[in-house]
Amino acid sequence: MRLKDQFQFVRQNMKKNRTRLFMTILATAMSVAFLIVLASVGFGLHKSIVKETLERRIVTEIEVPGKEEPNNGFRQLTDEDISYFEEMDDVKAVTRRKSLQQYMFEVDDHLTDAQAIVAHMPSETKAGLELSEGRLPKAENEVVVGYHFVENLRPNRELSEELYDEKGQIKEEFRYKESLIGKKITMNVIKFEDGKEITEPLEVAVVGIRKKPTKEWEYDSIVFVSEGVLEQVEEFTGTPRGMMKDPNNPDMELPDIPLDQYDQVKLYAKDMESVKDITAELEENNYPSYSVINELKDVNVMFTIVKAGLIFIGTIAIIIASIGIYNTMTMAVTERAPDIGIMKAIGANPKTIKKIFLLESSYIGLIGAAVGTLVAYAISFIVNFGLPMIIKQAFGEEPPEGLIFSHIPYTLPIISFIICYLVTILSGLRPAQRATKVDVLQAMRREV
Repeated sequence: MRLKDQFQFVRQNMKKNRTRLFMTILATAMSVAFLIVLASVGFGLHKSIVKETLERRIVTEIEVPGKEEPNNGFRQLTDEDISYFEEMDDVKAVTRRKSLQQYMFEVDDHLTDAQAIVAHMPSETKAGLELSEGRLPKAENEVVVGYHFVENLRPNRELSEELYDEKGQIKEEFRYKESLIGKKITMNVIKFEDGKEITEPLEVAVVGIRKKPTKEWEYDSIVFVSEGVLEQVEEFTGTPRGMMKDPNNPDMELPDIPLDQYDQVKLYAKDMESVKDITAELEENNYPSYSVINELKDVNVMFTIVKAGLIFIGTIAIIIASIGIYNTMTMAVTERAPDIGIMKAIGANPKTIKKIFLLESSYIGLIGAAVGTLVAYAISFIVNFGLPMIIKQAFGEEPPEGLIFSHIPYTLPIISFIICYLVTILSGLRPAQRATKVDVLQAMRREV
């Protein structure tokens, strides 16, 4: 019997009991849809977390907190380390920063608190620092401020009205309206002496404003100052990095910080593929490091386990549905015993008979898988569209921006089809073997 004839024979037989066939396909479709939708939750959350992680951090950024030395323990990084990093292959830039205290900055009749940072501007530029206005500093009294610095400026006077709005931001009427570029601002440096607070105003000029962060939740109000400003701060306070002594403990000893020691060092690779090699070299030389690639590796491992577990649970549903396929095929063998007898009588090979029944069970499984996949995509769309609205209405809160509840990659339907096909073949195997053992005389006698 030709393969074409086998397909035609199977289709004709499947039409004889459409109700039973429909219910079997329905059960298979529901189980496949359950598997895909269940696993799609794991894929959706995985995609959301990876997306958020990539948006929060630059993919090529590698943070190096210090160096582990066998005899001296952990130490901060210095210029010697920076030189080594810059000579490494595939390193585009090495930024280094020194952190000062948070100071009060004044401009005209407005003021704000902001973190002062000493940064190496050429390396910051190579790493991707961009300005929305102005230029980079050229003199030691010139500074660059964060994008939100001006938004945080508040009036330096008593106000009878509420200063902040319901979102915790300064109301529009109280904000600083003029351009900061070219403005002289005062940086108030504080120290305690004989139990008294003494303030030294340092005048600097704003020459640049950093570009607005790409994400709404990012807040940038830091002030980049020069090494010259740092020297003035240390000269006035008499402490490294302008650290303030505890007024209740004036004799406390502050740590000795070398001039070339940095609080924050970051390497930027030329491309994402280079990150792994760079971090491996850093680890070999006792430099602990952190990059978003390492974080994603842990996230991927965790979600791979979760997705495998969800697919396993969904497979159980398909196995349960296979009982219906087994029952359908068993009934088909019983009902078609006369047909099987005729086929044997005219010389049909037992392998051909077995193949016909396996073909029919495969038909049922694949049709059910196709219908189930379409249903799963529909459910996924409804969940992603409707669930945020339900959460908002039921709990009065917006779900996280960009959260994906259900995501169906093309690999998931393929996995579902393979699982469903294997299960249906196994379900139809036993009835197909029974079909080959049907006695010709008994089958023909039933026909008579």
